[in-house]
Amino acid sequence: MFLRWCRAGDFASSNRTLSAIVLAFSCSAAAFAQPQELRLQFDPSKTTIAFTLGDILHTVHGSFQLKQGDVRYNIVTMSVEGTLVVEATSGQSGNRSRDHKMHKEILESARYPTITFRPDKVEGAVAPIGTSTVQVHGIFSIHGTDHELTMPVRVEVFPDHWVADTHFTVPYVKWGIKNPSTFVLRVSESVEIDVHATGTNPAAGGAH
Repeated sequence: MFLRWCRAGDFASSNRTLSAIVLAFSCSAAAFAQPQELRLQFDPSKTTIAFTLGDILHTVHGSFQLKQGDVRYNIVTMSVEGTLVVEATSGQSGNRSRDHKMHKEILESARYPTITFRPDKVEGAVAPIGTSTVQVHGIFSIHGTDHELTMPVRVEVFPDHWVADTHFTVPYVKWGIKNPSTFVLRVSESVEIDVHATGTNPAAGGAH
């Protein structure tokens, strides 16, 4: 009777040990399967870049076109790298003469055809799935000059795509770009930028 009880106890103990091993292996496998990196590939056709420039009489609204964008975010180290490229020549406000002046005298887009942003630091964590709000720091290059810029970004990651929104201010006059104001028309010395972006394939892979 005692021997039978011991054997039953050994069996129960072995069964518990086996279950623990299987559980630990399953957890390890699940952790291994989690992506360590998000690759945010921008879709230019589904990304909008709007600008707003205020003046005394009315507010000017316009847009620019994204040329390409590819950003990699490491979930473990929270490091970021990549480049967003905007076609400076695509800027338009719906007024031909005003846009001609913007490109020829202000942006000089024939000479500086692109505007870029290179993220290099993120404050806060971006979740591999779900919604996150972070501060993204990087180098904003416009009119041939680099400037530090930090922008708030709200990003929502889904299994097959992602969506991000940001609003920030570009103090273009402070950055050395000509003020288009005249004696009659006075405009703001900074321009407000709103970006709505989306893309596919956020998960670049599992652990390396």
